[in-house]
Amino acid sequence: MNKSLAAAVLATLSLAASTAAMAQETPWLVRVRAVHIDPADKSDPVGGTGASDRLTVSSKTIPEFDVSYFFTQNLAAELILTYPQKHDVFLDGGKIGTFKHLPPTLLAQYHFVLDAPIKPYIGAGVNYTTMSKVDLLAGKAGLEHDSFGFALQAGVDYAIDNKWSLNLDVKKVQIRSDVFIGGAKASAVKVDPLLVGVGVGYRF
Repeated sequence: MNKSLAAAVLATLSLAASTAAMAQETPWLVRVRAVHIDPADKSDPVGGTGASDRLTVSSKTIPEFDVSYFFTQNLAAELILTYPQKHDVFLDGGKIGTFKHLPPTLLAQYHFVLDAPIKPYIGAGVNYTTMSKVDLLAGKAGLEHDSFGFALQAGVDYAIDNKWSLNLDVKKVQIRSDVFIGGAKASAVKVDPLLVGVGVGYRF
């Protein structure tokens, strides 16, 4: 009986130690990435004048910072941030102005736990984009200020050690805005960019 009791106590202590270790496992992960934004550019014809009269938005590479919190080994939430980014706007290939956008995105993620340094994950969430400093057609045109949309994500972390990792990340984000000329809606711009990023992460 004493041996059985001792075994039970040891098993309980072992489970408690394992649970404590999991609880103490570092839940935060921060990353910095270089992200290339490739807009889909599926706007409606401006003023309904014809299929060729479409607005397009310039592609560019931006810095990105994100913070992830792991609720379990598999489930995490990620907040993606940057600073306001400036884009050129073109109509039939001719530049008609610029605008800035700030696109924070919140994602729920599932991380696949593998016995390997490669850690893939998928995510889905929402994007909120605010437009500012819009200067189109010498001030004659404007953009809707806010955009809400869905975001999808797939990526992989490569663990260098128990803290540092390399990251490859791909996101598809829904960003849309109406264009107004003289107070009347002239077009619906579907930026809907594909974002491909590479970066480094730190777990703490």
